[in-house]
Amino acid sequence: MTRNDADMITSNTRLVSSALQSTVAPHFQVAPTTLVVPPAVLPTSYRLAKRAFDILVAGALLVLLSPLLLLIYLAIKIDDGGPALIIQKRVGLGGQVFKFYKFRSMVVGAEHNEDNKRYAQQVIRGEITQGPRSNGGVLKPTGNGRVITRVGRLLRRTSLDELPQLFNILNGTMSLVGPRPSMDYEVEAYYDWYLPRLSVLPGITGLAQINGRSSIPFPEIVRWDLKYIENSSFWLDLEILLKTIPVVIGMRNTG
Repeated sequence: MTRNDADMITSNTRLVSSALQSTVAPHFQVAPTTLVVPPAVLPTSYRLAKRAFDILVAGALLVLLSPLLLLIYLAIKIDDGGPALIIQKRVGLGGQVFKFYKFRSMVVGAEHNEDNKRYAQQVIRGEITQGPRSNGGVLKPTGNGRVITRVGRLLRRTSLDELPQLFNILNGTMSLVGPRPSMDYEVEAYYDWYLPRLSVLPGITGLAQINGRSSIPFPEIVRWDLKYIENSSFWLDLEILLKTIPVVIGMRNTG
């Protein structure tokens, strides 16, 4: 990649980021949790290659997909006039809370319903291991204020609501591949043996996402994440990314 190409990616990324940030739901302050998880010991060469690859791919995708990002933004605004982006509190590397970006797929004010939080914590603890038939067996709640918009249904089925996480990758709070980050209130329900999944950067996709995604019990997701951390390599990352493509195109286990 030439210097001019890099400058173009940076310039276009800032323009798209600025446009999206102007439509974000109300901001909040994030602070470190009291949870401290030591980072996994990984080869320096792997960490550097992974970070360089993340920046290159995320930057290129933001440039290439900027028209699509704009269309999604317009569709959400036209649908109900609410903010296009939401910011959630997610827990990442070392147990640190960070701002996690998503396109809004639910009606305004439907996020973080207390009943949904309770359901999520039961899933995290493994007390609920199978999703409702009405939701295709996906381990996500239905009802209880969790009303998905017309545009949101399409975004969720196609996973397009996850695209703003490319900005998380650029700012270093996420990677392309890694354990999916939990909500702050979900981490409160973690068992001790779950904690090592916080020893690496969270990712957009991972071993669990290509082996059942939201249809498998959370303890099984953790086992996949721990297996990923134990066997981390640049080639494993590439394999996971390639296997993610048919999962997303096939719209498997979304909710």
